[in-house]
Amino acid sequence: MMENNHQDRIELDFKKGTGLLPAIVQDYESGKVLMLAYINEESWKKSIQTGEAHYWSRSRKELWHKGGTSGHTQKIIEIFADCDNDTVIFKVEQTGKAACHLGYESCFHKKVNRDGTFIIEEKKIFDPEKVYKK
Repeated sequence: MMENNHQDRIELDFKKGTGLLPAIVQDYESGKVLMLAYINEESWKKSIQTGEAHYWSRSRKELWHKGGTSGHTQKIIEIFADCDNDTVIFKVEQTGKAACHLGYESCFHKKVNRDGTFIIEEKKIFDPEKVYKK
């Protein structure tokens, strides 16, 4: 049975994880996990405000609008928060059908075997050198 569906504003617990919370990103239609990223308060507010996914880049230490360079944006269709309010799931419509900066649909394109070897399970959708002009 579902509990009362009242409309309180959610307060995510950014005190955990040095201000960064995991954001699991799934394709809205297929449910496929596309990527895992991190959000801080600023990127959370920007995502809510714009309806497109914004993250915190741990490597660049800056706000990151997904698709800002490549054009492969993520329109947020639904958001779920876990029971502790310290992890979210963004269910998105992925523009260009590729979330991975290496050109694959999903960042999780390597299937790891029990012996530690791996195989690539997807075909590239785009050439990152052309998209990112590297």
